[in-house]
Amino acid sequence: MKSDTKSASSSASGSASTSGAKAAGKDAGKASGKAHRAIRAIRAVRTPGGLSVRLDARALTAVVLLLLAALAASVLLIGTGDFPIAAGDVLRTLLGDGNAGQEFIVNELRLPRVLVGLLVGASLGLGGALFQALSRNPLGSPDILGLGQGATAGALVVIVLFSGDAGEVTAGALLGGLATGLAIYLLAWKRGVHGYRLVLVGIGMSAIMTAVNGYLLTKADLFDAARAVVWMTGSLSGSDWDQVTPLAALCVILVPLVLGNARALRMMEMGDDVSYALGVRVERVRMLLMLAAVLLTAAATAAAGPVSFVALTAPQLARRLTRSPGPNLLPSLCMGAALLVTADWVSQRVFGADQMPVGVVTGVLGGVYLLWLLVTERKAGRI
Repeated sequence: MKSDTKSASSSASGSASTSGAKAAGKDAGKASGKAHRAIRAIRAVRTPGGLSVRLDARALTAVVLLLLAALAASVLLIGTGDFPIAAGDVLRTLLGDGNAGQEFIVNELRLPRVLVGLLVGASLGLGGALFQALSRNPLGSPDILGLGQGATAGALVVIVLFSGDAGEVTAGALLGGLATGLAIYLLAWKRGVHGYRLVLVGIGMSAIMTAVNGYLLTKADLFDAARAVVWMTGSLSGSDWDQVTPLAALCVILVPLVLGNARALRMMEMGDDVSYALGVRVERVRMLLMLAAVLLTAAATAAAGPVSFVALTAPQLARRLTRSPGPNLLPSLCMGAALLVTADWVSQRVFGADQMPVGVVTGVLGGVYLLWLLVTERKAGRI
């Protein structure tokens, strides 16, 4: 009887261990399959010059889809307004086959606004991705760090104290953003710039700049105050070719510079010590990329005002879309462009042309996304 019991228990334990081994083998097989698929999705492409370029198929697909979405939203936005134009007519006009009236409306009135929207969204998306990667903090965006408020303070000084024109307001916003970025960097410096210290200093600087902006508004007369409030909301209304050219030139210079340092930035996310060991000049790369991020953010703010939450949400959405670690610079750039143009189209379709500034729409959508993200993180036990 005892021997039967022992044999039964041994066979049960053997079957349990066998089933456990099978389950473990199945889990290991699944993990191996996922890893194999992830490795297959990342390919190395060798150029004729002997360089090896890392190619992520999912990220490349996401970039292509985001570019198509941005172009589709641009065509719809050009056709939206007091004089609606069908998408086919918009495309024909852009190709030079439209009539005189359509060419004037499309090329002179609406196309500059769309191009400014694309460039501003791309600049904010790329700048936000840079700040989040450098600070290694998802809240490290220009909205939180106070760069938008600093650029706003520079523009308000020109509007309130000097009654400057549009070009002078743009220059004031650019200088205000640069001065604020320099102050944040110097105050956060202590044998390097730590991510959390950068965010905390930026939050303090944001509070100071907000107070300065409120004071400047109280000193303005009624006309200048109304003009300043419209600009502070963030709007693409009144955009023309004079704003497209300098913003496009800045992007042509800075975007290749930033993308060329993407590999070093990816290494810096592992920590300064690891980056130094891998041969990265950490402080030099950090200063260069922070300067590029400040310039992109300040130029975008100067062109369209402080459009909120695009720099915060675009890198997060891009990372969720690509499911790829790292800064995701190019997907964030494309996501920012698609987000801003789509938001402008929504504001015009729902509220009519120039009735609702695009900054209000991005603020509402970005705030809802941030609340959803916080609730999700709390349920997952990460906060």
